[in-house]
Amino acid sequence: MPTRSLSSMTRRQFGLSLGASPVVLSSTAPMASLTGPWSDPAIVKKVYVAKPVPTWPRPDLDVKQERAAIEKRLAEVERKHAGAVKFVGGELLIAGNDVSGWVRDVGDVDGILIIELTSGTSPVLQAIKIVDKPTLLFARPYSGWAYSDVAAWIQEGKKADLIVTDEYDDLDLYLRIFRSIHHMRKSKVLVIAPASRDQVTARAFTAQFGTEVRFVSYQELKAAYEATDVTQARQQAEQFTKNALRVVEPSPQDIVDSMRLYLGVKDLMAREKANAVTIDCLGGFRRGDLPAYPCVAWSRLNDQGLYGVCEADLLSTMTQLMLTPFTGKPGFVSDPVFHTSRNEIIHAHCVAATTMMGLGGPSLPYIIRSHMEDNKGVSVQVLLPVGDTVTVGKFADPRKFLVSTGVVIGNVDDRNGCRTKIRTKVSSAREMVSRYSGGLHRVVFYGDYVESIETMGRLMGFQVIRES
Repeated sequence: MPTRSLSSMTRRQFGLSLGASPVVLSSTAPMASLTGPWSDPAIVKKVYVAKPVPTWPRPDLDVKQERAAIEKRLAEVERKHAGAVKFVGGELLIAGNDVSGWVRDVGDVDGILIIELTSGTSPVLQAIKIVDKPTLLFARPYSGWAYSDVAAWIQEGKKADLIVTDEYDDLDLYLRIFRSIHHMRKSKVLVIAPASRDQVTARAFTAQFGTEVRFVSYQELKAAYEATDVTQARQQAEQFTKNALRVVEPSPQDIVDSMRLYLGVKDLMAREKANAVTIDCLGGFRRGDLPAYPCVAWSRLNDQGLYGVCEADLLSTMTQLMLTPFTGKPGFVSDPVFHTSRNEIIHAHCVAATTMMGLGGPSLPYIIRSHMEDNKGVSVQVLLPVGDTVTVGKFADPRKFLVSTGVVIGNVDDRNGCRTKIRTKVSSAREMVSRYSGGLHRVVFYGDYVESIETMGRLMGFQVIRES
């Protein structure tokens, strides 16, 4: 394993060593060993709509034959998304018939896919409208005018969207969104913080997305830490150290303690049947409530498709719960640092995943560091790819999502600021900082997902605000 020191490299060499492709050191962790209902496929209920006697698109249309042909194509779509999405239903609802039974028995599904077969379906669409589920209309050119009904739903604020196309691949985006909807509905977040914090926000997210949130005491975390296998922690610490470019501040015992916290948190999550955890780490240390910093634990959880988020930040946690299953990539929670004259934003934090380009993919290079703000414990300085567009976003509240993009132009090796730092180029840093809102943190994902997030907003019921 190379032990190249950044201090021996020029800034240009530093940047060139971190090109657009990740540097393969090792695969730091397998995919998540904790599984639960959040890992199950999304359930999408299909329903076909038509009028009793077709006129448009043509009077001799055989509705049942048309439905059978579409069913074959949708089966191909489902196979492409095997393990992520499962279709159920497929009933044919005829305008003018009593469809109240179908509406009543929709069941515990993640979304509804309406397939229009003929014109004249407004009566049955109005019956479906009252179902409080994310709903997508899949209409094809000439199939009818259902788009006018569903467009009105969208404008009224119903969780809905529509596409009018004969390209079945256009459904892929929506099936990935339904997967995120399911993931959020079935996820459980542990918040380790004073019990009075964020209770109202937690209830609002549960009401909006179905996510369960439980507040956990520091005593429960300490008990999990104390119960860990120290030998196993030492073995993991040795491997973690071996795979690093180098170790700067932490002692071997600091690293073992961090691994004990990781193992303890993982056991706590398993007992609670949770896949996400966020902690008031800074306050916890000031009060003497934490036995070790959680930075390494969070990095490893995020590498596994689980979620570890610092500072009891439920807004950033929910952001990752929505976008990680959609993108297949972990997010990097950051403190944005603006440089207005250069139109740059540096994203800095002491927690970063090493699989930012894709879960299960190669590990990025990292250096083992202390936590910057008090020079204690263990964190990771991850060297992130350069040249890529990144999406930067966060829930400001359950009904409002802030988003922007930037291009990564370099890693930053500076004593100031948190350990992992990337410099990004934006269109107007001055405009962005003058309109800044929503609290400090933002979550960085590699790739451009702004339009996808806007589609998510229509289906999931939140407003998307472009910050740039």
